[in-house]
Amino acid sequence: MRKMKTKRINISLLLISIGIITLNMSCSKHGGINDPDIPVIIKPEPGKDITTLPIIVHIIHEGEHVGEGTNLSKNRILRQIEILNEDFRRKEKTRGFNDHPDGADTRIEFILAKQNPDRKLSNGINRINRNQHSVEELGYNQNHFAQYAYWDPKNYINIWVSPLPKEAECLVLGASTGPETNLPGSHFLSVPGPNDADGILINWAHFGETDINCHARFGRTLTHEMGHFLGLLHTWGDRKCDTNDYVLDTPGVIKEVFGRNKFIGCSGEEVQIENYMNYTDDEVMNMFTKGQAERMHYVLKNHKGRNSLISSFALD
Repeated sequence: MRKMKTKRINISLLLISIGIITLNMSCSKHGGINDPDIPVIIKPEPGKDITTLPIIVHIIHEGEHVGEGTNLSKNRILRQIEILNEDFRRKEKTRGFNDHPDGADTRIEFILAKQNPDRKLSNGINRINRNQHSVEELGYNQNHFAQYAYWDPKNYINIWVSPLPKEAECLVLGASTGPETNLPGSHFLSVPGPNDADGILINWAHFGETDINCHARFGRTLTHEMGHFLGLLHTWGDRKCDTNDYVLDTPGVIKEVFGRNKFIGCSGEEVQIENYMNYTDDEVMNMFTKGQAERMHYVLKNHKGRNSLISSFALD
């Protein structure tokens, strides 16, 4: 989760007005490998090929017209996905580029889903007016927003863009569930239980590029949370110099990393202030390391739920 250092906010009070009914999203059964209408898909090899993953963006809004307030415009949504790819692919001439010797093009890309669960064409954006629904108040978490809509996590990365009030701006940024694997440190991630929703929450004020007066206004909240979704820890990890985030090429640090100024961490090394897995300012973030990329590809290859995204019909 990305957050501010000193301020705290009562999420339950912020969300007490958010009401919805449970939407039972039923996915039709998919044909087998011998179904003549469904092509055989050859999975890319994570780490060798470009791995493409499908996203469904659930815009939970306050009933405004498209492009106003919490009902974000299509262009703003498209720009956020573009930023995500600039960061994960370390694209030149973008904010996501770095020339650090340990910096990585992760070879992971994201697209908006091209089909909905019924295999009908989709633009990957699902708009829902929260005022037309009523749900149980569960706090700021995936289970609450999954009551609006939840597409099969084996085929989609669910992203809920939440309509938090103005008071939450720059205080509540986002949150993500993480994958349970045999990688060291996985227990520090927010692993969903058997009946829990799996996906990413982003406060609408921090989705895409904005002109708000906040350190998090260039769309890096989603980059950070997607890192968690694919198995990355914060750079400080378990706050022990010898283990930390269990990635060798991220310098050790035993405390949360905020702001934009470097400082000395473990063993006299400067912290990697530009790493996406810090709480640092969006303006200085521009780096995943080679080790972090390897960890994400291990998850994509070995975690059943994340691996299934690689061959999702929503990519076609």
